[in-house]
Amino acid sequence: MLTGLAHLAAVVALCLVFARLPWWAFLPLALLYAVGIGWSVNSIAHNQVHNPYFAWPPLNRAFNIVLSLTCGFSQTEYHHTHLRHHSGNSDRPGSDGTTIDPFSIYRFGRDGQPEAMLSFIFLSNYRDSPSRNTGALTGRQRRDLWWMRTEFACVIAFVAVLAWLDWRFVLCMVPFWVLGHALSALNGYYEHFGGNPDEPLAWGVSAYSPLYNLLWMNNGYHAEHHYRPKVHWTRMPALHREIAAQQQAAGVRVLRHAHGLGFLDPDQPPHIWPWRPVGGAP
Repeated sequence: MLTGLAHLAAVVALCLVFARLPWWAFLPLALLYAVGIGWSVNSIAHNQVHNPYFAWPPLNRAFNIVLSLTCGFSQTEYHHTHLRHHSGNSDRPGSDGTTIDPFSIYRFGRDGQPEAMLSFIFLSNYRDSPSRNTGALTGRQRRDLWWMRTEFACVIAFVAVLAWLDWRFVLCMVPFWVLGHALSALNGYYEHFGGNPDEPLAWGVSAYSPLYNLLWMNNGYHAEHHYRPKVHWTRMPALHREIAAQQQAAGVRVLRHAHGLGFLDPDQPPHIWPWRPVGGAP
């Protein structure tokens, strides 16, 4: 929770000092902002979906607004989209030609193979419509539509205030906001690239780097997370120890680095290139 508030404070602080920053100081801070979006989506916001930080619902609603401001999209919409991701677990297209998971790496692939990495990271966040994310909401869930609109309105108001303080800052930060969401999608790509959509134990791909898991709140235990998504993030290492033998038998893929650096993994098949579909022509 404190890290989420610190993230928001850092964005406001960067706006306030922008006019006095030389370009060589602004650029690394802006790049850190982009990395911060991918970090927040895959750690703080992600864990808020599965195990909300507060027992009192109004506090969770307030924190959802904080996360919406820092990441630039509705946390409540992310909640429902992410649950759909877990319903499909990066599934292959069915008889209707599409996937249950809106962010499946197979959704726009060819011949049952994953999509090319670059097209996935730059397009996946902009392909889905809000109506597809909310159309299945029923009963009491329908009130979340109001919260989605409220959070989106708060994002617009927040950006308007930042633009009032310094419109040049907002303009300069747009490409870094896009980059941040591309980095988040890059993380998501390698969380499933090499996984097995037909084997629950191997739905996800794990990465056990201690530093990565310290900073990303054990997001590296991704095969474990998809197998038991309600297990609290602090218990992921223990879950891994419990099912390690089963995972090995199921062929769970493990990266040597963080998910966001999956393309550097020395065990990647040599014919995999980021700009073309798997198995496509060079």
